[in-house]
Amino acid sequence: MELLANEEYGRALRDGIQQARSRIVATFFLFKIGTGRHNLPRAVADALIEARRRGVAVTVHLERPQGERDSLAVDNRDAGAYLSRGGVTVIPDSPAVTSHAKAVVIDDRFVFLGSHNLTQSALSHNNELSLRLDSPELAREILRYLERF
Repeated sequence: MELLANEEYGRALRDGIQQARSRIVATFFLFKIGTGRHNLPRAVADALIEARRRGVAVTVHLERPQGERDSLAVDNRDAGAYLSRGGVTVIPDSPAVTSHAKAVVIDDRFVFLGSHNLTQSALSHNNELSLRLDSPELAREILRYLERF
């Protein structure tokens, strides 16, 4: 188990994605890809797309709020479109349910779980706390949970 505080999460997540061999399944409440040169969520998105190009199955579940024009809806729709263009499977949740989970399962073994959304603020200067665990058992439970979407 590894504690990932603040900006440590983004680096560890990118490393995990780059080392993935078979499958990545992720869920985020907010995935906000910016256009800045050092935009960390875009780097994560690009790593997911590159993993897909390497033959890794990549699925990202995103919150889909009821209001189609609020900033969360716009940000997740934009991120989803960017990922989809890169070959990533994007699954929006039901607008009747709020999915606030933030989790990533890599190769049915490695789990990233915690408070980090994929935003520049969360990955660079918020006080956030997440864990990286090597647990096939927990990975299976999270994957079963995400199959409900």
